[in-house]
Amino acid sequence: MRTFALALLSLLALAAPARAEDVDPLDPCFAVYDVGDYAGAVSCVHPLAEEGNPWAQGALGEMYANGRGVPQDYAQAVDWTRKAAEQGNAWAQAILGEMYRKGQGVAQDYAEAAAWTRKAAEQGYDVAQNNLGAMYALGQGVPQDYAEAAAWTRKAAEQGYDVAQNNLGAMYALGQGVPQDDAQAVEWYRKAAEQGHAQAQNNLGSRYYNGQGVAQDYGEAVVWYRKAAEQGNAWGQYNLGVMYRDGQGVPQDYGEAVVWYRKAAEQGLAEAQVNLGWMYLHGQGVLQDYAQAVAWYRKAAEQGNAWAQLSLGVMYYKGEGLPQNYEEAYVWWSLAAAQGHADATKRRDVAASRLTPEALSRAQARAAAEHERLKEPAL
Repeated sequence: MRTFALALLSLLALAAPARAEDVDPLDPCFAVYDVGDYAGAVSCVHPLAEEGNPWAQGALGEMYANGRGVPQDYAQAVDWTRKAAEQGNAWAQAILGEMYRKGQGVAQDYAEAAAWTRKAAEQGYDVAQNNLGAMYALGQGVPQDYAEAAAWTRKAAEQGYDVAQNNLGAMYALGQGVPQDDAQAVEWYRKAAEQGHAQAQNNLGSRYYNGQGVAQDYGEAVVWYRKAAEQGNAWGQYNLGVMYRDGQGVPQDYGEAVVWYRKAAEQGLAEAQVNLGWMYLHGQGVLQDYAQAVAWYRKAAEQGNAWAQLSLGVMYYKGEGLPQNYEEAYVWWSLAAAQGHADATKRRDVAASRLTPEALSRAQARAAAEHERLKEPAL
């Protein structure tokens, strides 16, 4: 069985700004909103927005963006958010930046996104500081600059913003914009994890698993993986499944491994899908079921996972869980071989020897088309 590395996987994701809190004129409106009476909240907020209250304008924009109490209308959301942003409201500036970044209600424009996000960040708004850091890391609307990314991310992290703390931990882990430092990575992951940030909990678990910045401790790894998994984090679920499969930090339990693999696989995590397929293939934690193995291998293979492509090719070659088909075996082994998988290269050549020239030509064309599809960026 293929054992996958426990991935760090901490992307510098742009966080959506939170709504305003503790603004006296709007407290009654937020009270209505918080009990789910969105139409009542709109009725409460709208007059204040018309009067020029920037927090009310931003709140009304948010309700249009989310379709709460009004039909969803990104153009109206932009209009009201811009009114607040132009009054200097940092919360609205950050939201307007996000709308430009995502192309919601306006043409997508990373430069405008960065400009509005910077206005909010320079006022000290932690979410905007994190988002501006992410834009520097990704080169969106600004030149890619990891040092600037780290500087803005740190400002937000030092204010206690958990998303930024996780991101700063990732920058230390990867040595992006800061010297690589496993101890610092652990410190920042822990700050975010202790606030309940699921990805940080998974990342801290991986640090304990690998003994990076802390003493290796499978029991602690399980503790943090479980916290992430129970919040629905797919990587935490997958990693907890690995721990149960291998009996690391917990008693070995294939049934529990399957439970957690399935949760992650159903969220689309390819690594979990291929491992769940393996469990069905070998009847570990579930009844042996070749058709189910094929189904899960296919899901992962179609995402470009080389091990799943190799395994799906084997199923086609042997005729396990589906009719034997050497052309299909060739296609999937070709895709795995294109990713540098040496075993797949050998198997592809064996499959080719069993095909007529016409069948080989068809298989090569299909493999090339699938390879091009997999290179297309996800929407």
